[in-house]
Amino acid sequence: MAMAALALYLVFIAAGLGWKSYHQWRATGSTGFRGFHGSPGSREWLAGIGFIAAIAVTLLAPVLQLTGLVSPLAALDNRPVHIAGIALAVTGIVATIGAQQTMGESWRVGVDTRETTTLVSTGVFGWVRNPIFTAMLTFAAGAALMTPNPLAFSGFALLATSIELQVRAVEEPYLLAAHGATYREYGTRVGRFLPGIGRFNARG
Repeated sequence: MAMAALALYLVFIAAGLGWKSYHQWRATGSTGFRGFHGSPGSREWLAGIGFIAAIAVTLLAPVLQLTGLVSPLAALDNRPVHIAGIALAVTGIVATIGAQQTMGESWRVGVDTRETTTLVSTGVFGWVRNPIFTAMLTFAAGAALMTPNPLAFSGFALLATSIELQVRAVEEPYLLAAHGATYREYGTRVGRFLPGIGRFNARG
């Protein structure tokens, strides 16, 4: 199962990052990668470093399980859990690609405060404000269940924390500055990662 998890990781990276960045480049002349910014120790910097570290850890988890250097938790190392993991991981890949397609030319990895992209609030973005991150977490949760070792769960926790910090400390302030009342009104109606959860306070 660790080999299957590793294969799905490679599919996710190739489809969710490689293919999308190539398609973006063909359509706009830019890959969409803006990187992570902020001075060392800042929230922006911590979000970026945490995100990169989480990807490395979650990718390393199945590799180390294959080599026998880490072992799965016995209570979770069974067929029903593995099947649930596969279902979540595949759903996460499909949902990531679908949300990226909906975002179109506004898709970015990271934020460049010098540019203003079109605010996408239709399709799946009418249900949650950050469906790509939701899909990524769905994939990561599934992959962790496929190789249910402590390193995989630690990587998932780090990824969730980094995404939360990236959205709250970097992306939402940027979108509020770029789109003002339009984004705030959108945020009062639509949840952050799940429908109805994490909406802005209408009064402020």
